[in-house]
Amino acid sequence: MSERLIQFLGTFPPRECGIATFSTDLVNCVQKAAGESFSCRVAAMNDNSCSTYNYPSIVNLQIDEDELETYIEAAEYINKNKKIKAVCIQHEFGIFGGDLGAYILPFLDELEKPVVTTFHSVLPGDPVPEKRRVHIVKRICENSEKVIVISGFGKDILQEKYGIEESKIVPIPHGVPNIPFRNQESAKKTLGLEGRTVISTFGLMSKRKGLQYVIRAMSHIVEKHPEALYIAIGETHPVVRKHEGETYRQKLTGIVKKLGPRKNVRFYNKFLPLNELCTYLEATDIYITPYYDPQQISSGTLAYAIGAGKACISTPYLYAQDALRDSRGVFVKYKAPKDIANKVNMLIEDPATRRKIESNAYAYSRSWQWNKIGKAYLNLFNQITG
Repeated sequence: MSERLIQFLGTFPPRECGIATFSTDLVNCVQKAAGESFSCRVAAMNDNSCSTYNYPSIVNLQIDEDELETYIEAAEYINKNKKIKAVCIQHEFGIFGGDLGAYILPFLDELEKPVVTTFHSVLPGDPVPEKRRVHIVKRICENSEKVIVISGFGKDILQEKYGIEESKIVPIPHGVPNIPFRNQESAKKTLGLEGRTVISTFGLMSKRKGLQYVIRAMSHIVEKHPEALYIAIGETHPVVRKHEGETYRQKLTGIVKKLGPRKNVRFYNKFLPLNELCTYLEATDIYITPYYDPQQISSGTLAYAIGAGKACISTPYLYAQDALRDSRGVFVKYKAPKDIANKVNMLIEDPATRRKIESNAYAYSRSWQWNKIGKAYLNLFNQITG
């Protein structure tokens, strides 16, 4: 392999979180795109819930979230390693230690190699309550050759609210696997879901996901479509489970028992491997993200559903607004079970509209496939390393 290395930094499997999944896919696609020109290594972020993970050999560094000295040690190692030509950081406020993840700043201050940072959250900067967050984002941008945003809204916010120059910001979509279009019946047969209209949501569970509103909607949906089945796939988020246990999941199951659609709602409490997840996506008729954080700027789960050519229903958080516009999806109000029920029933009863949405979504997302995302990142690395 090449003696030129790209050092990625972020969470990484077996740690279970969205950034870890993204990091795995990104590293794999960049390595394929790079061939012999670069090799990839990973500095993995450890959390407090588990002191050690059994990482694969590609992980050459570990940083403990709340141990500032491990950030400095990692930067010193990278500086001394002449093979490392650039660093690519996956940034999410919650995975770094310090106030609002501020421990990443001493790491960047110490670092002497060029940096590309991907922002998975870019929040509008209210100058009073968010002054500290604005400071951190600006410092990260100052220490990065390029910053990547996953949607156009992210670029607008960095320019307008944070004052980051346009030339530094590079929009690159969230990558998606190459899932066959309209392979539903075969996938349903594999999963034993023949004859069901499958509605699904996947991802790590937490209160901000708003799944309770879909469950409440199901009591209205099944009045017209008793074959409808809502599948909620995913474990409770490890951080949520650490502080709250399974309270949210118990709340969801309580709603099912109270309202009655027990045969029409299923929970799969596990973190699915990619091949199994893709099978569930293929079997899905309607995908829903009922999230109620209007500032959410990225959603890997919605990206995957769009990439699979699904008819998606979503609340209008920022990423959804960008991804589902131009008849690529349907929007519902926040915290509105009846609106969800009406839109689901509409898509079930109007297959022509559903097919149009599916085709629009699938065609639009062809540029999101991971092999193309890998080439886009590799172009940036070549640019900043000369």
